[in-house]
Amino acid sequence: MNKEKIVKLLYFVLIVLVIGFGICVLVDYLRYDTILNSAPFYIFIITRFVEFIVPSIIIFIVATLIKANRR
Repeated sequence: MNKEKIVKLLYFVLIVLVIGFGICVLVDYLRYDTILNSAPFYIFIITRFVEFIVPSIIIFIVATLIKANRR
């Protein structure tokens, strides 16, 4: 697998993770109930951020480094 295909795959995974973040936050928002949950909603957002966006940032950095060293 050449580097161009790897970079495209990494960008695809990055997009899927960002979309997954949005969907999970939306589902958390729809299921959130202030009476049942003692934690504020922003804790749910921070948790999803760590689960989805942090790996996306790492993948973006790796893809950019691979693309820069393609020569």
